[in-house]
Amino acid sequence: MARTVNKEEYAAKRDEILSVAQRLVYTKGYERMTVQDILHEIGMSSGAFYHYFETKPAVLEALVEKIQEEAEQPLLPVVHDPELSAVDKLRGYFATMERSRDMQKAFIAQLVRIWFADENSIVREKVHEAIIRRRSPLLTAIITQGIREGVFSTPHPAQTSEVILVLARGMGDTLAKLMLSIDREGDDQSTLENIAATYAVYADAVERVLGAARPFLVRPDLSTVRGWFETGDRS
Repeated sequence: MARTVNKEEYAAKRDEILSVAQRLVYTKGYERMTVQDILHEIGMSSGAFYHYFETKPAVLEALVEKIQEEAEQPLLPVVHDPELSAVDKLRGYFATMERSRDMQKAFIAQLVRIWFADENSIVREKVHEAIIRRRSPLLTAIITQGIREGVFSTPHPAQTSEVILVLARGMGDTLAKLMLSIDREGDDQSTLENIAATYAVYADAVERVLGAARPFLVRPDLSTVRGWFETGDRS
C-alpha cells in the first residue's frame, strides 16, 4: 500500500531542513557542512532525510532557490505596479534592495567573512546563477517599459538586464573586500570613501548600458555609507 504523505507536514519539515542547512552554511561553510550535521541538528534519521533530499547538492539547489525566492518577494510589488514609470520602478528596485540590506546590516557584517570564504565558493556561484535566472526577467520588463516610455534606448533589454546583474555581483564582491578591510586596516574614512565611489561608478555604468536620457539613480554620500556600518558592534 502506498505511503500517504501529509503535504503540509512534508513542506514544513522540508523548510526546517533548509533553514538548518542555511544556518550551517553561514556558520561552517558549505564545504565543511555534512548531511550528518543537518541530521544531528534536527534529530532526524538518514532514512527519513532521503525522503526530502537525495544528496547534499540537492539541499544546496533547494536552499539557493529558497534564498532567492525570499529576496525576490519585496521586489515584485515594485516591478508589477502599473502606476509607476520605468525610472521609478528601477529606483524602487534598488531602494528595496538597499532597505533589505539596511534591515539586516548587523547580520551581514557577521556573515560577509564566511560568505566569501573558499568553503562557500560553490554557494556563491549557485546564488549568482539563480539571481540571473530569476531577476533578469524582472529587470527586462522594466527596461522594456522604459524603452516604450522613451527614457532608455538600449536595443537589447534582456541582455542589458543580465549585464546589470553581473555588474552588481562585481560591485558586491568589491564592497565585501572593502568591508573586511575596515577591521583589518583600520582606515575607516578611506574605505568608506571607496565604498561611496564604488556605488557611484555602478550607478554610472547602469545608466550608460541603459542608454538613460539623464542620471536617475541615487548615489549614497559619505554620511549615508557610514550609517550602514553603525551596527553597535563590529566585533
